[in-house]
Amino acid sequence: MKKYDTMPDQKFVFGSVQIVANLIDTLLERELKDYDLTSRQWFMTTVIHNSFDKPPTIKEVAAAMGSSHQNVKQVALKLAQKGLVLLEKDEKDARITRIRLTEQSGKLSHALETRAAAFTNELFKTIQPEEMAQARLVLEKMMRNLSGMAQSGK
Repeated sequence: MKKYDTMPDQKFVFGSVQIVANLIDTLLERELKDYDLTSRQWFMTTVIHNSFDKPPTIKEVAAAMGSSHQNVKQVALKLAQKGLVLLEKDEKDARITRIRLTEQSGKLSHALETRAAAFTNELFKTIQPEEMAQARLVLEKMMRNLSGMAQSGK
């Protein structure tokens, strides 16, 4: 019997989320190496593309990614150096920086579509739709709890 077989569910899920996140990151880094992208850079462009209708602020992207303003700004600066985003001052408030995806970013996203679909299909291949729905509910609750913890300073 493996040690984790008798581990309480909370501990198992907590540890497993960490392990899964690390493994996904490692495998994504491997997939993205040919494109000179890190997993965080790819994730940021994906979040911007899928979550916003207009160029978002750094603060909005940080909230959507569950990251800090400073981390998002550093990733955005790297993406700007690669020509994948433009950092623009807001028209109404020059203190605010918006992140705009470039045409080059769109071309890269299109090039990665097939690989991303294959990666996702392989990751979820043995998981049934009802299991996926249950996992979604649990993760949504965990994200709400984490958000509450962040807001209360815990």
